[in-house]
Parts: sequence; C-alpha cells; structure tokens
Amino acid sequence: MITGKDLLDLGYKPGKWFKEAIDYANSNQLNGDSLKNYLETVRPKYIDPYSEPVDFYQNIKAETEEEISNVENVISTMKDLMKTPTLVGGAVMPDACPTGDGQIPVGGVVIARNAIHPSMHSADICCSVMMTNFGHIDPKIVLDYAHSVTHFGGGGRDEFSFLPKELEERMAENRFLNNERSLNFARHHLATQGDGNHFLFIGRSRKTGETVMVTHHGSRGFGANLYTQGMKLAEFFRREISPKTLEKNAWIPYDTDEGKEYWEALQIVREWTKLNHTTIHNATVEKLKFDPVDRFWNEHNFVFKEGDLFYHAKGATPLDDKFVPDSKDGLRLIPLNMSEPVLIVKGNTTDNNLGFAPHGAGRNISRGRHKKNNSHRTFEEIFHEETKGLDVRFFSGNIDISELPSAYKNAQTVKNQMKEFGLGEVVDEIIPYGCIMAGDWEIDAPWKIKAREKYKARQENSEKTDE
Repeated sequence: MITGKDLLDLGYKPGKWFKEAIDYANSNQLNGDSLKNYLETVRPKYIDPYSEPVDFYQNIKAETEEEISNVENVISTMKDLMKTPTLVGGAVMPDACPTGDGQIPVGGVVIARNAIHPSMHSADICCSVMMTNFGHIDPKIVLDYAHSVTHFGGGGRDEFSFLPKELEERMAENRFLNNERSLNFARHHLATQGDGNHFLFIGRSRKTGETVMVTHHGSRGFGANLYTQGMKLAEFFRREISPKTLEKNAWIPYDTDEGKEYWEALQIVREWTKLNHTTIHNATVEKLKFDPVDRFWNEHNFVFKEGDLFYHAKGATPLDDKFVPDSKDGLRLIPLNMSEPVLIVKGNTTDNNLGFAPHGAGRNISRGRHKKNNSHRTFEEIFHEETKGLDVRFFSGNIDISELPSAYKNAQTVKNQMKEFGLGEVVDEIIPYGCIMAGDWEIDAPWKIKAREKYKARQENSEKTDE
C-alpha cells in the first residue's frame, strides 16, 4: 500500500497531485521502478530561474556623483530581475529608480512570455496622464476652477460616484472585480487623485500659447484591490510551478482561465482610470463653460500585450501605437517636475527602447532621505525657493518637500538622455504656470487627529493629578 510518506521518502514535495498519484499507484499495484517511472510522468515540472540574467538595454548613464550609486543599484536590481524564467527581454529608462530585492525598478520595462507579473505593474495600476487644451484662456482661472472640482488625499467622495452601466456589468462578470469592495472603490474613488507624486498641472503650450491642463494619477483603491488579489494568485502559481522564483516576481500564466480573466480585469481598471481622469477634466470644462480644443491621455504603469508576449512597464511611457488602442496622433505626455515643462512626444520602436520612453524625471534618493538632507531648513523656506514664480498649491494645506523639484533627477539630464538613446522626439512642451498636489495630508488624517487629542487629554489629566 503506497502512502504519502513513501512519496516523501522518494524525495517528492507534497502537493495536490499526491492524492491522485497515490490512488493510481495503489489501483495499479505499482512499486519499485514502475512506481518511480510513473511518478516522474505526473510530478509537477518546476521552472527554475535562469542561472544568468537575460540581456537588457541600458538607456541610462550616471552624469553626476549623486547618480552613480542610483544607476549601479538600478542595473544590479535589473540583473537579479532578469533571471525570472518567464522573461525574454528588458530595458531601463533614464529616469529609473531602484526598488531593490530583485524587483522591477521604476523606469523599467520587461517582456514576459505567457505571463502576467502583478508586481511588475505595481499596486498603482494604470498610473497615467491626461491633457485637455482649453485654448487661449487665463491659466489662473483654469487652475482655480480645477482646484474646486478635484480631490487629493485619502478617502473618496460621493458627488461623482455614478458609474456607467456597461462598466458595472463588465465588473460583475469578472471573478476579480465582482465583489462589494471593488464596487465601492470604483464608485467612491471616482474623481479623486490620491497622493504622492500625483498632480493637476496647468501650463501653456510653447508652440501656441494655449492653456493646457494635465492630470496624473492611477486607479486608486480599485486598482490596488485587484493588485492584492493578483499577487495572491501569482504566489499560488509560484509555489506550484516555480518555487525558486522570488516571491515578488511571481506570475499568473496567461493560458489559464485565471490569467485570461486577470487580463480582462486589467482592461476594466484601465477603462475606469481613463474615466477618472475624464470626470475631473469634464467637471472643469463645465465650470469654465469653455469648450476644449483637444484631449488625449496615456498610461505609464501597465501591462501591454502583443501575441503571447506581455510588456510590463513600471514607470515607462508606451511610444508605439500598438500598445495604446485609443492613441491620439501618436502623441504621449511625459511630465518632469512642477517647475519643468510637461513634454509632448512621439516616437517609434527601436531595438533598445522596445517601444517605450521615460515617464518623468525619477528620483536619485528616497523621499525620507531627501527630507533628512534638508532638515536644517524650514519647509516654507524650501518651498518658496523652489516654486518661485509658480502657483503651486498643496490640497491638504501642508507642504510636502519630497515632491518639490529638488527631490527629483535633473530634468535636463533626462531630456538629454532621451535624445541620446532615441526615446521619443519632443514635439511641444507645456510650460508650467502652477499645479496642485496632495501635500502631507496625513498630518491631519482622522487617525492622527484622534491620536493628538488622546495625547492632549492624557497630558491634561496628568497635570490635574500633579495639582
């Protein structure tokens, strides 16, 4: 009688396949070589990481002492990442920032065969930018009206929470999105922009002088909830087919039912994110009572499919129209920082760019490190120095110096390397007038206010006791 212990003694790892194998072996009275031969045909075939990294293109170079460590870390991280056994190619953009631990860096592009890696599109699925050209109108008026209709920081809002019927129906048919949590996020996070480096930017076209609004944000809680489910599913497959692959680089095979439904869920999240941008832009248009001249958008944090190849871009802008089904004249938006223009670019696929361009200026050091480096100065002092001549607003009222220009890579360096490596041609620039960002909204978050009140109450009680 064959048991699970016998299989363990033969060196096999336990799994769901044990039960069926044991039943078959006992039914057919297998033992010795006949048992071993049978087990070899039914055991899971593990896919091990490559011993050497797949080659990737390095569209980046260090031009200052500060950048040397950053670039070295990016390349080291990519080398670890490119051992993932699904990958067949990759590239690094000039704005790349390391994430460490073998994870795809921001500013990285990798091509996987028959595999979707949730960590390689990250929790901020479909982080993207949209522009609306308002024609010849005072940029301050547009910024004021946009400020009155947008929302940054935590939580959601109810006044824009109506979803199109078709979108809700598609969600209801998808195993990853047909739940109350997804529906609540999709409704209540509509017309919100979140925090971090997300922004609402107003400027003027260098070519025409027309006023243009650009918004930058992702899919908020709706996308983050899908990401969480995707990572859990990818981990299940990793344990089953590639246990030696790093957990963060786990994948969902596309040729499974789960893979196809996850791909469809990503497309729904993309549609919602575009709707999120559009809702804010349309609300501004309605307030202004001013017809827009032009509008287009593009994502820079997503997965793009071509046959059985999946291009994962984490902080990289798709240049090739084959990746952007709703492309507008091949034009793409690449923001740099609040004091620099938003670039309007177009370009073609080359061997080294894989059909992508940078997504912005990137960082050389972390937010925390930047704050520490500037701890000898007040936030107000830094803010006034770096935003001189601009109308920069923090929605929460609290300055976040980790989003000021000095927190980012040198914008001119990024533009120079775009040209050097053939990463898109700049056809226009939106010269900054001003922008809105979340700021340090957590200072006044409900849980922090509550904690401050508790602390104050304890202090008062302590003083009374002392009396």
